[in-house]
Amino acid sequence: MNRPAAWTAARREAYANDQGAHASLVAVTARTNRSKADQDPADWMPPSPEAQCRYVGEWVATKLRWGLTADDREPVVLKVYSEGPCEDTIVRYTPAA
Repeated sequence: MNRPAAWTAARREAYANDQGAHASLVAVTARTNRSKADQDPADWMPPSPEAQCRYVGEWVATKLRWGLTADDREPVVLKVYSEGPCEDTIVRYTPAA
């Protein structure tokens, strides 16, 4: 996997403007968007339990789509969800061009 800092300007722009995945844009309230900021699932989950599995699945799909790395804590948290409440979540993605 790779790190966005090593990407070309064109790759960073494609990532920032990605409209090729069904989960590229998810409407949320301004309050929810502010509470999340740039935190990953190790530090933030949607307040609604019904939204958590969707969020986990979309997070993993985006990581796979763009070949992104994960910090040490992120896989631990994702494993808890994947082996628990989100065990039936199916992750679908198409690699980014």
